[in-house]
Amino acid sequence: MALLSTYTTALSCSKRSFGGLAVNSRINLNGTPATSLAKVLAGSNSSYQCLQQRLSSSETPEKKPSGLLDKLFGYESNTAAPNTNRWSMFVPAFCTHVCLGAPYGWSAISAAMTRESGLVASAASDWSLDQTTVPMSLMIAFGGLSAAAFGKWTIKVGVRKAMACGSLLFGAGFGVASMGVMTHNLPVMYAGNIMCGIGYGCAYTPPIQALIDWFPDRKGLASGLVIAGFGSGALFFTPMMNTMMAKFSQLPTYVGNSVEVVLEGGKQFAKIGGELQEVVYATAADLSKLPYDGLAEGFYLVGSGNTGVATSLACIGAVYTTMVLGSSMLIKRPAAGYVPAGYTPPPAAADGTGANVHVNDLFKTPQFWLLFTTSTLLATGGMGLMSVAKPMIQNVFTDAMPALVTTSFASAYLMAMAAGNLAGRLGWAAVSDKIGRRNTFHVYTLGAIPIFGGLPYLINQCVTDPTGPLAPMYLAAFCGSTVAAISIMGGVFAVLPAYEADLYGPKYVGAIHGRFLLAATVSTIVGPGLLLTLRKMAEADALKDLLSKVDPAAFADKFGADISQAQALIEAKTLTISKLMTIMPSGTIDPSPFLYNNTMYTMAGLVSAAAALHFMVRPVNKKYFEKA
Repeated sequence: MALLSTYTTALSCSKRSFGGLAVNSRINLNGTPATSLAKVLAGSNSSYQCLQQRLSSSETPEKKPSGLLDKLFGYESNTAAPNTNRWSMFVPAFCTHVCLGAPYGWSAISAAMTRESGLVASAASDWSLDQTTVPMSLMIAFGGLSAAAFGKWTIKVGVRKAMACGSLLFGAGFGVASMGVMTHNLPVMYAGNIMCGIGYGCAYTPPIQALIDWFPDRKGLASGLVIAGFGSGALFFTPMMNTMMAKFSQLPTYVGNSVEVVLEGGKQFAKIGGELQEVVYATAADLSKLPYDGLAEGFYLVGSGNTGVATSLACIGAVYTTMVLGSSMLIKRPAAGYVPAGYTPPPAAADGTGANVHVNDLFKTPQFWLLFTTSTLLATGGMGLMSVAKPMIQNVFTDAMPALVTTSFASAYLMAMAAGNLAGRLGWAAVSDKIGRRNTFHVYTLGAIPIFGGLPYLINQCVTDPTGPLAPMYLAAFCGSTVAAISIMGGVFAVLPAYEADLYGPKYVGAIHGRFLLAATVSTIVGPGLLLTLRKMAEADALKDLLSKVDPAAFADKFGADISQAQALIEAKTLTISKLMTIMPSGTIDPSPFLYNNTMYTMAGLVSAAAALHFMVRPVNKKYFEKA
């Protein structure tokens, strides 16, 4: 062993003399003195002196760290034994990404948080849907930023330590977010979401890099299966949160259907127990969107109920910490030079360059900017749909088809979206191994255009004749189309690591993918932001149109104020489209289902731009390859 160590040292010291050329011949070490072998290999006086210094410095090998943390998470703990089954590494990698994919299920609780004080309807102090949707964007955005920032760090410390640090930050973030909801402090909740994002960024790329190292022969399948876990995060998050919220929630106090109210600053107050206290009015349409039974239309006391969101977030944070931390103790990477049986690595280039681009040179290549922009535009529509999946399906279809589109249907729809995300990551990854990554992206861009462009038509056909025989078919087509759009978004992120390995080589794909995750950062900000902004503009126009048609006397009788005070009532959430529709003239069309139409057309335009950009992606110029 000492002689072998000497031989290795000699090789490293003589590297300058050989100019980095590979030594392929085998050398018989038996009976060869160490100093003679060193002279032969050194090839220069400077290399020989370097070797002599190394040999004389110490005869005793450096003592390795022996603490428990070093044994569990130290760099040497990352290397697997030679007899390790590479397929077993999918278990910890997949479980980690299932936890990190929690943001995709955030819409399961976003609508509930808009009623944290009012519970049955939004009170004046409650957050808006825009504000409660932001956490999803924060988590994914800071996940992309931290993955890019910590890409080199994760390589330095190893897979296990990076995942362990990520698990602690991710779980603690949910705890802080829980405190924000409990105290109704929006900045605190956002701070917790940012912590979650940083934690997910630390733990996201290491499992992908490990599995690509294990499966150089099936890079698309390896990255697709791992990232499929991330896409399926909502399949775990949604039922868990629904179950815990049902357990921890508390119904509000019912005041009655006919109560004398006083308006102050647009808020409604009623005399209860000798004191004026804020109340909210819940219509039958409002109650149909809630998961609670036995509630009657009428006034409810603000602050007397509890959605259970805060406690549920704290509990699920503890679950996620345990799962990711446990996975970090199981995952390992193969030893250097690992080649699976039956696989022949591609030969190195004859001109002395290797097919690997260093991460530091990534931004110099035009392929990065073209593929980055394509991925961002493709994912924007899917991110927007995923951010409002549950409230969107209820706002669009519940009033027209209350018997079919129930609260359970909305939760099932969100689960279907998550399943589409999962299926897209698995299916498209396998397809990409057959037809190539570039062709797969062509399918994405050209296929998504008619999907987004056709959604308004399906909504219109379903809502204009909700009792017709074809209405359920149009509803199913809408659900299927949106699930297909989500599968494309999932496929983008599943195929990207393999696409990056094709373009830039597999050596630095972990750090390179961290840079590409910035596409998720941009799309998760632009997608939900664009959708909610366009929806808000459409809602304002719809309210303005309805107010121009409403009977002023009926308005005053319903809301206890003149129609000139409508804006104050809207700002206090006392006046909504659903409440205004209860006093509109017969035959007035409810505009709620059509609030998302402009968004869908905009998404189709963005995907069209992505198609044009992706056609310009070509192989990377060899001048960017690092020397072999």
